Amino acid sequence: MNALPSATREWLTGPGLTRLWESVRKRLESNGVQATGSLRLTTMNPQERNDLSLLLGKPLTGAAVTVRLDVLDARLRASAAGLGLRQTLEEIGPPLTNRRAARADATARREQVWSSLASSLDASPLAGQEWPRQWYDLLRRAGVPRGVTSEAAVWTLQQAVQVLTTLLGPERGSARGRGELAAMATGSAHGLDDGTWLARLVQRGVALAHGTEFPDNAAGRRALWRLVSVTPDEVSSTVLTYGLRPDGEGWQERALRERAEHHAEAHLTPRDLHTLRLQLPAGTLIHICENPRVVEAAADAACVRPLVCTSGSAATVVFTLLDALAATGCRFAYHGDFDWPGIALANRVIRRYGARPWRMNTADYERLAARSQAEGIPQLALDGQPVSTDWDPDLAPAMIALGVALHEEATLDLLVTDLSRQT
Repeated sequence: MNALPSATREWLTGPGLTRLWESVRKRLESNGVQATGSLRLTTMNPQERNDLSLLLGKPLTGAAVTVRLDVLDARLRASAAGLGLRQTLEEIGPPLTNRRAARADATARREQVWSSLASSLDASPLAGQEWPRQWYDLLRRAGVPRGVTSEAAVWTLQQAVQVLTTLLGPERGSARGRGELAAMATGSAHGLDDGTWLARLVQRGVALAHGTEFPDNAAGRRALWRLVSVTPDEVSSTVLTYGLRPDGEGWQERALRERAEHHAEAHLTPRDLHTLRLQLPAGTLIHICENPRVVEAAADAACVRPLVCTSGSAATVVFTLLDALAATGCRFAYHGDFDWPGIALANRVIRRYGARPWRMNTADYERLAARSQAEGIPQLALDGQPVSTDWDPDLAPAMIALGVALHEEATLDLLVTDLSRQT
């Protein structure tokens, strides 16, 4: 390729032709990089009009001009540039992108994803069943998630067909763990973890095969795995509790009551909640806290009131327990941190369970802030995006005004006092 002479390059890249090249570049990139058609420049200033007159070889007197790209291409080839329009643009700027070809290539890649999936299904033992066609149509309408390449999509969809064949094909095996199944299909025990695209693909197939709705919560997804004899991980996540005394004579109920009698905390897993009979006397008040330090202090003080800890943002297992307690007629009182994440969690719990705020009103916050300052405790700045306080509209403005975050440790003595009351 010929290079532009330095003097020619300097003139072509001057301010008088900048708008022209920007417009020409957009046009070429959108029409398959062909020097065809025309474009119109308006409100030209004197320098633009002068330079474009020289480039086109004709005087321009108006504020607007229509430029035919084939004429411009011929003028450049016959000029000192000695290059066509496309080559000139690539010399003075970045390479041109053929957007039309890029769109066609992207379309072809997308089609390859779905034709590959159709071929995989047709060749699999699932081909004789009705639901795979529904699954294919559903996935095609949803499309490939943003950020997933066509190559990765083909591979993941093939893995999904493999897993579904294992679970729903004519030679389906015995019960197995989800981690074991994931390792067999992907090489990683985490390949089917909640939230992965592969897990969603497989779960949608299972739901269709069993004629059930796709679940929108973790408990429902675990139940879906059980439909195909897959055991999800139900032992690694826990909810921290204290003082729960459920009725019943099963060993789990007795164990919880014994721990409560000895003022010992208890960590319950989803597996525990699946088999535990959580029947408490109707109307039992369950206190909910955010920080495990509150549970520790309650145990040290031999408190008598039952307590559930969200341990920060509240994992699914926390809400599974609270849902079970709510179903028995329990009532709730909630306390958390006076910071924006704490307020967001408080809103969530209070809305979901009709919980009453527990030392979480404006007066509580202002007294705690004043006490902390008087005791010389370093003030923690209140950072982040403010969150409205549903149960007390004055609380959020008070927090913004003081600008102080208060964690549960600041009110630990008061919480323990409340948890120590017999009635």
